[in-house]
Amino acid sequence: QVQLVESGGGLVQAGGSLRLSCAASGIIFSISAMHWYRQAPGKQREFVARIRSSGSTNYADSVKGRFTISRDNGKSTVYLQMNSLKPEDTAVYYCNAVPGDVAYWGKGTLVTVSS
Repeated sequence: QVQLVESGGGLVQAGGSLRLSCAASGIIFSISAMHWYRQAPGKQREFVARIRSSGSTNYADSVKGRFTISRDNGKSTVYLQMNSLKPEDTAVYYCNAVPGDVAYWGKGTLVTVSS
């Protein structure tokens, strides 16, 4: 059974930082591309960041230079370090794993950035 469990969300003031974690089980984590997506109230879910099994990364333009995705294969965990947070970063953040042809999703963690 595949499980992705996000943690680390919360309330933070604009300009602050948060670190999200996503612990994976039931997949071969080391070969999986891992992603973070987010969904703001009333908006569609959008891509935030990707880290491939090779360690290469991609970011949405809106978070480039502020967010950093990383992974620890020994802990089967992917992280999202979020700095210089803005009110528009407020959203539910979802972890996504793609070990092969199927994608798996976590239940999300809420990040609220106050102005």
